[in-house]
Amino acid sequence: MNIIWCNNCVLPNTRPNIKFDKNNYCNACANHSTKKDINWKNRFKELKIIVKNAKKISGDSNYDCLIPVSGGKDSTWQIVKCLELGLKPLAVTWKTPGRTNIGSENLKNLVNLGVDHIDWQINPKIESKFMLKTFKKAGSTAIPMHFSIFNIPLRIAVKFNIPYVIYGENSAFEYGNKDKSDLGLQLNNKWIKRYGVTQGTSVLDWIDQSLTRKELLSYDCPSDKELNKAGVKAIFLGHYLQWDPVLTKKIAVKNGFKFLNENKKTGFYSFADIDDDFISIHHWLKWYKFGFTRLFDNLSVEIRNNRLTRKQAIEIIKRDSNQPPKEDIKKFCKFVKISYKEFFKIAETHRNNTIWKKNKNNRWSLNNFLF
Repeated sequence: MNIIWCNNCVLPNTRPNIKFDKNNYCNACANHSTKKDINWKNRFKELKIIVKNAKKISGDSNYDCLIPVSGGKDSTWQIVKCLELGLKPLAVTWKTPGRTNIGSENLKNLVNLGVDHIDWQINPKIESKFMLKTFKKAGSTAIPMHFSIFNIPLRIAVKFNIPYVIYGENSAFEYGNKDKSDLGLQLNNKWIKRYGVTQGTSVLDWIDQSLTRKELLSYDCPSDKELNKAGVKAIFLGHYLQWDPVLTKKIAVKNGFKFLNENKKTGFYSFADIDDDFISIHHWLKWYKFGFTRLFDNLSVEIRNNRLTRKQAIEIIKRDSNQPPKEDIKKFCKFVKISYKEFFKIAETHRNNTIWKKNKNNRWSLNNFLF
């Protein structure tokens, strides 16, 4: 199989949920091109109606909304915007076992902007077992993380009868979707299963003798029936306000967000993915499975926002050594109790042999790479 690359950005047809038109333009680029035609004033009016409705439902005795947050720039942006709208939010965090010092600082700063906060930590013995299991079976260290960041907030919202859960970026829109009717303007179980980066699985698919349903309770999502009964709705702020990583970073920095220019974790942005030592592994493993990494995603966003040309993006990819995040992998191995050598043995079992081939020097190469 030869990889096909978008003629506008640098995403391949191997990326999950990506789709190409007859001119080899991907649907992520097509989605972005519609932004110029969106009446953002009307979208903001729609958001203000939601705000008014949230306040009416919550009254004087409850939170108006719940905001899932980490130590990242988008979380700070979400809090700032919701406070500007006059909402009373409850901030909720899934505490990653790989939380960084700068992630902790930014989370503390975010809370000090003026919100109540829950820091939800899952039993590390269960988390370690679950992360290793998904790595071995699915080649992903981050399936438990994605279950957590979507489902813990929804579970808390149901328990506290909080009317709205407000997420930031809509990844289904920004990075490609298969069906315009499935853009996820309201998040539910169907959206999570398709776009929640859980490889189309639910928690039920991971239950066996080694992991019971009770042990995986924190990862489990309320049913759509429970969400509807509690009146909980989940929306993406990026549907109503223009989302752009550079813009959200700028607003976050104005409100105390910090990052280290010389300490780029993964991809193109030095200000992204800095709150978790394990997220770099998730992004790097895409190389084995799909023939691209976080760098390609970030550069494609830059191309769509006219800050880079496709030619410039390809030159950046040429200069990138694409070395594995060794120090983060060592920390992960210690957490899940495997050796560094075993990590790469497991990763190798997930190499996509439909796109990777051994060359004459017995080294792996991709069929029809960008250059």
